[in-house]
Amino acid sequence: MNLKAVKALYFNELKRAKRTIGQTVLSPVISTSLYFVIFGSALGARIQEVEGISYASFIVPGLMMLTVLNQSVTGASFSLYLPRLTGAIYEVLCAPLSYFEIALAYIAAATTRAMVVGLIILGTSRLFIPFDIAHPSIMLLLLLLTCVTFSMLGFIIGLWADSFEKIEIVPRLIITPLSFLGGSFYSIDMLSPLWQKISMFNPVVYLISAFRWSFFEHADVPLATSLIAISVFLLFGMVIIRWIFTTGYRLKS
Repeated sequence: MNLKAVKALYFNELKRAKRTIGQTVLSPVISTSLYFVIFGSALGARIQEVEGISYASFIVPGLMMLTVLNQSVTGASFSLYLPRLTGAIYEVLCAPLSYFEIALAYIAAATTRAMVVGLIILGTSRLFIPFDIAHPSIMLLLLLLTCVTFSMLGFIIGLWADSFEKIEIVPRLIITPLSFLGGSFYSIDMLSPLWQKISMFNPVVYLISAFRWSFFEHADVPLATSLIAISVFLLFGMVIIRWIFTTGYRLKS
């Protein structure tokens, strides 16, 4: 593996993110802070507790997941789509890098950006809400796995999309609605039995449930089930990426 070339492409992507720090960091942090003010303060005054946890604290893991999922997907997809649009991708393809090494650099950079945003939001939330993290190491591991998995999804979208509209379809019309319906602001147990069953088909439910367990040891879905689901998402992404390496889909052309 050409680690020097991978490292160079990785840091180049991070430098690009630094140049657009207002969009990549400040915008999601400000948006999430508004969620804390609106939902944490306004609704928190009416909904005192959920499953024995103060409502303001209860929504912290969900809001982090909401932001991190979108940042992972958009970060990776735009990182790949823009070079394709401008033709700069051919310079990368001419470099002494395999398809695997190219994907590794882009996905690692997107994962790093999403992790940084997630940790900044975690720190920002402490300014509004006092809470403790029961299992910080598991929280960081789940955050990392989520960022990697959805950065893979973003990489795939960046190859598939041939317009800015397609880049925005998945985050805006799929990821965000699934996050809102996946228990970001409520417990699945608060729903009727029918909607509880329907919610089990939402993959984001398992991500948020496991992440919330790492904070408060409370989960809507058994932790083992959530971990299996996360592993399946990760494996599925790896299979698709491998297929892209094998066929050269949207890279050779």
